[in-house]
Amino acid sequence: MPTEIYRDAWGIPHLRADSARELARAQGRVTARDRAWQMEVERHRARGTSASFLGTGALPWDVLVRRARLDDTARRCFAALRRRDPETADWVRAYAEGVNEELTAAVAPEFAAAGLTPGRWEPWTPLGVWLAAHLLFAGLPAKLWRDSAARHLGEEAVGLFATDGPGTSGSNGWLVGGERTVTGHAVIAGDPHRFIEDPGVYQQIHLSCPEFDVVGLAVPGVPGIAHFGHTGTVAWAVTHAMADYQDLYRERLRRTGAGVEALGPDGGWRRAARHTETVEVAGEDPVEVEVIETDRGPVVIGGPEGLDAGVPGTPPVAVSLRHPPRVTADLGFGALLPLLRARGVADVDRALERWVEPVNVVQAADTEGGLLHRVAGRVPARSEANRTRLVPAWEPGHAWEGWEPAPRAEVVGGVAVMANQRGLAAALGVEFAPPHRADRIAALLAHQDHWASGDMPALHMDTHLASAGPLLDRLAALKDLSPGAAALRDRLLGWDRRMDAGSADAARYAAVRDAVVRHLAAHPAFAALAVPPAYPEVFLPWLALLPRVAFALEHLLRAEELYGVDRPAVVRGALEEVAAGPPAGTWGDVHRLAPWRALPATSYEEPGLSGDHDCVLCTSAVPGLSARSARGPAARYVWDLARREDSRWVVPFGASGVPGSPHHRDQLPLWLKGDLVPVVTDFGRLTKESDV
Repeated sequence: MPTEIYRDAWGIPHLRADSARELARAQGRVTARDRAWQMEVERHRARGTSASFLGTGALPWDVLVRRARLDDTARRCFAALRRRDPETADWVRAYAEGVNEELTAAVAPEFAAAGLTPGRWEPWTPLGVWLAAHLLFAGLPAKLWRDSAARHLGEEAVGLFATDGPGTSGSNGWLVGGERTVTGHAVIAGDPHRFIEDPGVYQQIHLSCPEFDVVGLAVPGVPGIAHFGHTGTVAWAVTHAMADYQDLYRERLRRTGAGVEALGPDGGWRRAARHTETVEVAGEDPVEVEVIETDRGPVVIGGPEGLDAGVPGTPPVAVSLRHPPRVTADLGFGALLPLLRARGVADVDRALERWVEPVNVVQAADTEGGLLHRVAGRVPARSEANRTRLVPAWEPGHAWEGWEPAPRAEVVGGVAVMANQRGLAAALGVEFAPPHRADRIAALLAHQDHWASGDMPALHMDTHLASAGPLLDRLAALKDLSPGAAALRDRLLGWDRRMDAGSADAARYAAVRDAVVRHLAAHPAFAALAVPPAYPEVFLPWLALLPRVAFALEHLLRAEELYGVDRPAVVRGALEEVAAGPPAGTWGDVHRLAPWRALPATSYEEPGLSGDHDCVLCTSAVPGLSARSARGPAARYVWDLARREDSRWVVPFGASGVPGSPHHRDQLPLWLKGDLVPVVTDFGRLTKESDV
């Protein structure tokens, strides 16, 4: 049987082949055909070469990738995969072969605009793409912030500011067992929250061969379907577990005639690996990067001469990164083929024992009534200090000592909800999302006894903002306001707390919140954190004070004491400020979708959005800085176990990454409204595009 590519009405690719290997090759080809520019950008980002055509703006990322040795880690992981699991390694190689077969002929106007010619994918390139996508996904940047906050404000600041922000990635997900559905079979639904990119970070795809027939959301550049899939008899979905599995070590380094040495926990100096690399920068001189790796891991900040991290009187230090793939040469790709071949939750469970990173909470259900709710991924067992902040490499007590067990739980009452809250994975992390999204989903699901898959999109789009409570409580307690401020306060106290795009009251609430955040961030109590440490630019979004105040606002307003800050005065001043010049429009007038693109769009009007960071409809802006949203639902899905054809999905833009294609942005209007498109699996209802 020839390998065949079909399309549905939305341009979604449906692939059919006579083996898993040929199917991977076809997946590589169709992804290069639909996403050529995106694929090339991701290849360069994984190698630390994107500044060669994107310019100085991409240089901080490239330097981090070089210093963290991502490409070398991908090579190591692929070499180990060939030894441990040659079938999967050959399957990954086939995907890269398919990309190379198609990429040079693929249509993408961005190549001409950037003066770029597509390069060659190596067998380990998909592993590099996966590594690059998740390098800043876990605890690395937040640990830098916690270390700085604790140093300046005391240990209590760690808990006070411990909440997820726009720099993290999360998701909503819920499983409704057959006892709570109209069909008697489970439904799984949700939406992953990531930075919204154009083209999107997820690719709707259907993969069919004699061994399996799976629909799901693939990551362009990576074979198979890792996070969200439906085989017909079993379906699975994930959310970010918020686990901490990356460690940062303060290193003392010294130069010798032979190179660089690092001080170890035994008091001895040990030779560190060292070499230099050159990063090409479009329109600028090349930049030389010194790459150093100690026994802990690659040095990602500083070097033998140290850095000015604002710690007077301490010796020069650098910072190294230790994370599981670098330590074990295992990225978890051994789970991908078993997931595609899964027939029940027991198969999914076994496959996930091979998972490494990112660490996820997983929900799965099958047509026999089986349910699964567990954490998947590798979290090192080590001291509590390692998890919360930077630790000294020269002191004992900070070594890894095996792996933490992966928590799991029964599905009680026929419903399980996962929304990055401090729940199933609590023992594995430090910073979690507030419970509002999870609590709201659970409350909505409690409203009726039995649910159908068609009911789920309404939950995706819920805009109730429970985190507004602390600020509204502070407003209610104010006395002796000006007439304008009193009227605004009363209006907000009567607001329904829904962040709807058409709501003028939501816009007024957001304006008051913005002002409160700005006033708090400007308070002298936080002055020491207003200037971030002298860390590389790539980490600055996680170290900026104003976003940290914005996303910890609920904690800051409710804390019994806040470093002497007069919070009633802060809230009063913010309210009076907004009352003197209230916003004239609605929330959607300012809360607009601002996706990331490697190159500026030639024509794009940012649409207005409903939702907010703590709504189920999680469209994140940065209060006090901008109402524009760069992070939100990167896809939505509903997996129906009664009948797969009743499943639904949608992505923010479309199946094609080619500007001008009819399927480049055809799903955007549906995504904005909360509508989904049908999942089609019958090849008789599809249009054949080509044989491969």
